[in-house]
Amino acid sequence: MDYMTQMDAARRGIITDEMEAVARKELVDVEKLRKLVAEGKVVIPANKNHISLEPCGIGEGLKTKINVNLGVSKDCCNIEAELEKVRCAIKLKADAIMDLSCYGKTEEFRRRLVEISPAAIGTVPVYDAVGFYDKELEKITAEEFLGVVEKHALDGVDFMTVHAGINRETAARFRKNPRLTNIVSRGGALLFTWMELNNRENPFYEYYDELLNLCRKYDVTISLGDACRPGSIKDATDASQIQELIILGELTKRAWEKGVQVMIEGPGHMALNEIVPNMIIEKKLCHGAPFYVLGPLVTDIAPGYDHITSAIGGAIAAANGADFLCYVTPAEHLRLPNLEDMKEGIIASRIAAHAADIAKGVPGARQWDDKMSEARRNLDWPGMFELALDPEKAVRYRDESRPENEDTCTMCGKMCAVRNMNKVLNGVSPL
Repeated sequence: MDYMTQMDAARRGIITDEMEAVARKELVDVEKLRKLVAEGKVVIPANKNHISLEPCGIGEGLKTKINVNLGVSKDCCNIEAELEKVRCAIKLKADAIMDLSCYGKTEEFRRRLVEISPAAIGTVPVYDAVGFYDKELEKITAEEFLGVVEKHALDGVDFMTVHAGINRETAARFRKNPRLTNIVSRGGALLFTWMELNNRENPFYEYYDELLNLCRKYDVTISLGDACRPGSIKDATDASQIQELIILGELTKRAWEKGVQVMIEGPGHMALNEIVPNMIIEKKLCHGAPFYVLGPLVTDIAPGYDHITSAIGGAIAAANGADFLCYVTPAEHLRLPNLEDMKEGIIASRIAAHAADIAKGVPGARQWDDKMSEARRNLDWPGMFELALDPEKAVRYRDESRPENEDTCTMCGKMCAVRNMNKVLNGVSPL
């Protein structure tokens, strides 16, 4: 291999196996894809140690991707239960899975996850540091934080969220501009606390070049975390968020200089009317790097239904520039999601992503809908089920309420408009 990263290869005019695979799946020209990877507008997270990976591309001109969060915590540390969620996420066609484990020795779960998952795997190394070293947060050294990054890279993690933008300058801006919900990013809060307790610069910012060298060695895509993402619509598009975004744009250029692939993470909670301007600002300040958003949740009043509030925001965000949606489940802000919560979150995010792809003119997106409409016109129930985003639920709903006439459903019966129009247009009395 005469290149270190996908970006290196693309810049040298080399089309990798991963680029070929992505181009086939996305129905795009591979040479066009190579140029986008070279420019940093598309990333292909593909750690050299993730043997089971089926590569996916994230970025300009490609299908909107979705990510699923899972992992063990102190209150819920059942590895087998989390692995069952992994299998379900893969079945439901999640594009990426993030292991957010934050309790104990997480190595076993992470390695098993990488082994069985064809989807890209992401982690947040700062979560793992406290358990890995079994010491107080403030006692962890910069070298030890980087040690966890290398450990995750060795295990085959494809992308890592690193909150390098919450440096002392950003922290000062946050202090000068009080928020309703302060810092809600778990990783951002941990690093802000570490900086306060040690009166030092964020280690991931101070030793950013060393971090990039590790990412380059294994071709880990760096996902620049948004420590100052808004945790309420009140805090959206404030000074802290924009300050950090400026820093992330600078860090993006430094990563590209080393041939390291970059994604940018974004909000958060945000009112509908602020989503489009935020997509424009992010793409401008971060030079067209792929944008990865959590939601955004468009209202703060719906605990138990935040998969819906995030899908609304996600569809708008993706239709206007976001490339990667982090799913949100009905359990958001309430508890660790169970298997059913996870499924609801995945389906909601996939609907949002697909709706955005139609708006963006992504190859193949609208054709899927046209095929479904054709099956509906023909009252082709097996065809509808085959095309459905969640075939199992569609089949179950029909089976739970069988109609008198099999070419109808129990909503309209013989008054079904589709059935009657088909008949009358063919010269047959419908009733």
